[in-house]
Amino acid sequence: MNLDKILELIPKTDLHCHLDGSLRPETILDIASKENILTSDIDLNTLEKQVKVLGKCNSLKQYLDKFNLPIKIMQSEKNIYRVTTELLEDAIKKNIKYIEIRFAPFNHLAGNLKPEQVIETVLSAMDYGRKNLGIMSNLILCILRQESPQLGIKVVELAKKYFSRGVAAIDLAGDETNFPPEIHSESFNLARKYGIHRTIHAGETGISENILKSIKILHAERIGHGTYAYKDKETLKYLIEHEIPLEVCITSNVNTSAVNSYREHPIKKYLDEDIMVTVNTDNITVSNTDIIQEFKYLVKYQNFDFKDIKKVTENGINCSFASEEDKNNLRNDYYSFINNTKAIDS
Repeated sequence: MNLDKILELIPKTDLHCHLDGSLRPETILDIASKENILTSDIDLNTLEKQVKVLGKCNSLKQYLDKFNLPIKIMQSEKNIYRVTTELLEDAIKKNIKYIEIRFAPFNHLAGNLKPEQVIETVLSAMDYGRKNLGIMSNLILCILRQESPQLGIKVVELAKKYFSRGVAAIDLAGDETNFPPEIHSESFNLARKYGIHRTIHAGETGISENILKSIKILHAERIGHGTYAYKDKETLKYLIEHEIPLEVCITSNVNTSAVNSYREHPIKKYLDEDIMVTVNTDNITVSNTDIIQEFKYLVKYQNFDFKDIKKVTENGINCSFASEEDKNNLRNDYYSFINNTKAIDS
């Protein structure tokens, strides 16, 4: 079995996938046209230029602007349910067996929904995916850096309310440059008290010190991106010694100019130094990628071999916020595939 086929068939996880960055362009166009959200008639090709990054942005802010239109159409239960279900359908087609979907619930209240309705709609779609598509999932609620600490506390209280119903964790996302982690320390202290998992975007935009701040002050169990960890030896040492996983999203880092190219990304260096690296999509639509494509880039530009692929895949299972039952199911699927692959290749 060649490596391309293995990448297609190996059971995978995606621990860092933003719902509002992963809508099908056809769906965006359909809903936006029906609900008169677009100011003029545009075709799919023109719309894709609005919602996808085709190459590189000058900054993370320019990248985040691509979310504006998708968020506008995610303001009703019907639309939120549709885009969540479609994401799960697209994920299972790439043999993602477990996905952690994240989004900021307070971004979806313009249609007079309550935050509880927004969350329950996503959870309902996830339940459909588990029962009918065979894909396991959990939900991560995002606190946005630029918003008030008081709103962050509300996100934590919502996570507590739905913690046993599919919400697994909270996240801190948004403008890392202007809003340091410690602003939201109260929210993450509360999440830790409640036993809610914590993952934080940090070290994505060149500020390596945010990685240790996120771990030591905000009690992060995982770091989203962590691209610039290499800039500080203490950070690298801490990640290794304390087995803090990185949710790496290589195309997204190229898009936002966090790295100059796929080849210059530090992911292989981190993996070789025994940092717990996982491979993820970040935003399927905005970054114009999918999980198989991410692995193909790693093979092409980072010289990943089958051993590396197995390692990051195992990390994805072990570092997930899945229940032990789900983790065991994932391991069974994974090792069954690995054993069958050995039999085919022997």
